Amino acid sequence: MSAQQPSPAPLFSLSSTQQQAITQACQYIAPNWPLDQMIAVNPFWEMRGLAIEDVAARLATLANVDLLMPRAYYRQRWADGDITDAHLAMANSQLGYDFTPEQLHSALEIALPQQHWHNIADLLDAHRPAHKMAWRDEIIHQISQFCAAHYQKLRPMLYRDDVSSMPDLYQHWLSVIRADKGISIVMDEAGLHEYFQQLPETADELLSQSLRLLELDDDMLEPYAHALLLDINGWASWVAYIRWQGRLYQQPQDDMLQLLAIRMAWDVVIWRYLKAQHASTFAVLHEQWQCEKQHLPERTQAFKAAQKPLWVWAKALEVNYQQNLHATLKAAEPAPPSESALQAVFCIDVRSEVMRRALEAQSEHIHTFGFAGFFGLPLEYQPADSALKRPQLPGLLKPVIKVSEAQAPKGAKRKRHFSAHWQGWSKAAPSSFSMVESAGWMYALKMLKNSFKRAKQAAHNEHIEWQLHKDDHNLSLAQQAEFAYGVLKAMGIQRYAPKVLLVGHGSHTTNNLHAAGLECGACGGQSGEVNVRVLAQLLNDEKVREQVASKGITIPSVTEFVAALHNTTTDHIQIFDSELDEQSRQWLDKATNTAQRERLINIAPELKEQSDKDIDKAYLNRAGDWSQVRPEWGLANNAAFIVAPRSWTRNANLQGRSFLHDYHWQHDEAFRTLELIMTAPMIVTNWINSQYTASVTDNYKYGSGNKVLHNAVGGNIGIFEGNGGDLRIGLAMQSIHNGERWMHEPLRLSVYIAAPRKPIESIYARHESVKSLVDNRWLNLMRWDDNGQIERFCDGAWQTC
Repeated sequence: MSAQQPSPAPLFSLSSTQQQAITQACQYIAPNWPLDQMIAVNPFWEMRGLAIEDVAARLATLANVDLLMPRAYYRQRWADGDITDAHLAMANSQLGYDFTPEQLHSALEIALPQQHWHNIADLLDAHRPAHKMAWRDEIIHQISQFCAAHYQKLRPMLYRDDVSSMPDLYQHWLSVIRADKGISIVMDEAGLHEYFQQLPETADELLSQSLRLLELDDDMLEPYAHALLLDINGWASWVAYIRWQGRLYQQPQDDMLQLLAIRMAWDVVIWRYLKAQHASTFAVLHEQWQCEKQHLPERTQAFKAAQKPLWVWAKALEVNYQQNLHATLKAAEPAPPSESALQAVFCIDVRSEVMRRALEAQSEHIHTFGFAGFFGLPLEYQPADSALKRPQLPGLLKPVIKVSEAQAPKGAKRKRHFSAHWQGWSKAAPSSFSMVESAGWMYALKMLKNSFKRAKQAAHNEHIEWQLHKDDHNLSLAQQAEFAYGVLKAMGIQRYAPKVLLVGHGSHTTNNLHAAGLECGACGGQSGEVNVRVLAQLLNDEKVREQVASKGITIPSVTEFVAALHNTTTDHIQIFDSELDEQSRQWLDKATNTAQRERLINIAPELKEQSDKDIDKAYLNRAGDWSQVRPEWGLANNAAFIVAPRSWTRNANLQGRSFLHDYHWQHDEAFRTLELIMTAPMIVTNWINSQYTASVTDNYKYGSGNKVLHNAVGGNIGIFEGNGGDLRIGLAMQSIHNGERWMHEPLRLSVYIAAPRKPIESIYARHESVKSLVDNRWLNLMRWDDNGQIERFCDGAWQTC
């Protein structure tokens, strides 16, 4: 058959077993949110139903991925005294392994060679002449550039006559690749482009033909499909995000199978081309391909065996952290009750822990609380006079309330208009490298201005009245009261101070494509400002208070809820729509100075002898510095999620490593609040912890490389490192490494819950996601009892720590 002949009708269709295998492979990919809504995601979320050790071995085999640190890292931690024989023994026991100390140490010295899976392109590249483009590089580049053009919304391109609707992914790609006569020149393979004409017209037909052509049996189909998607994991993660949103909003859209078909089509073209044009090369390829398929199961087992002792070392590091944390928690005397002159409710974010300690240190009459950063309001924010909307809640949830300003703030429309034009140009896919050159002196002056300009507090102090809608109707008084009551009930404050600060958080950075990743993840990668201002309006409304009182929660008439924002880059706290007395303002200013000094060790230790004023100036300058690649450390080094009364941890320095959620089980009717915590904040903290850890263990696959080389793709879809390759996900190296050492210790999250055993067990048993995370060792679940004892939940039973 000549290369120009049309594709024959499919000779067979997929069996139910084959369809299930392909579907399962497509389901393994976790979503990755766009840049303007960047939230942390567990990249292994969709594989949580498998043991972490099995996932590690599978990914190492299929894509040479690391879920563990290199052996040299564990050797150094041993040399530093962070891991001892006692830690190893306890880790060995907890995992149910029986390694001897000699075997564990030997495992760090001897690295047995492991052979991972090779796709067809990999097999060919091993013997491809150096002057020719590698098959793997061109495949990823071509698919990636196509996806960027297909999915971008700013300027849809590539054979898109109707930009109002999204064309079929596979058929769109087919029309583009068939028109690309240059592919033969790029690959230096005469006539290669003609073989794309043979490809079938639909993804289903392509998959059916591929299985027969490549001689794939049912057992091989799932790992083969998974390996192909891991080749283009960044774009697969974007497609998974679209799928996630479709499910969330009951508008199903799943392009994963079509993306798989595109990647598989390249294998089909290569296979046919070599068979027809290079018979000797094809004969070698065919033999190697049969070998790859035959040895895949044993390679996976070999990786699992080689990794097994390393899991003991990884667990030993967690044991070390947990033992130190337990000692800190047990040594901290519970704070005695005292009258509140000022209360402040913060997000559970680890960066809040430092600020909360700093604020509480100003007076025993200051009390802080930890609560989910979206403050329990399932909001979608639509600025007044704008058609744009954005979620202000965790990615797990769907907005219920639409909120807008009753009247647009002064100058807001003009500012948005200018910003949209500028960013629409600077973030468009074609302008990644050319924008600065095209802008010339205009952009140079903009950068020079930013170099000498301090980061200023945004001028948001203008009082705003908020309008709340649900299902296109104004939120009724009863509905407002219901939301307010639910928030207050979950917050758990028993006696209210005259002033209660509702402290959201946001970040201030410049020239940072990952800026949203430093904002509040619980607010969908946005500042928490909207949430706290809306909640303050609700809770200060006398009519709402009357209805809330009828439900059992009485707010004193002297109590005012005040919206505030913690700038995590500078540690300034901004107040909205209200004024504080001089004493409270001094407390906040002093807390800022204290928190700034504590963070200096990891930001600018050379400034430790400087005055508070000079240190503050340095933080402000850092936030406004367009050349600063490490404006703040975000949530780096997070390690624990503690669900307990604040009085238990108030006198403990948790070093900015713990998410803190206030909880009193005695006030939790039917443990409904605990269920919310374990199924929402606990999941979110697992996502955050897993993203940071995966970005450390394998920054190539699950991180985004060098921030200096980042270029926006399709507006806000994501980033390329440089001008091509796969879409990059996860964190940049500069977000987790200071140039000398890792700033995030790769530990699985340790969750501590102060509640009785039974409700914890019941919630664990009822929710698949919670049960999978615990049973498959994606996190550590502990219980902290009223007597100060800590026990761990393992294999369905409690064990004393």
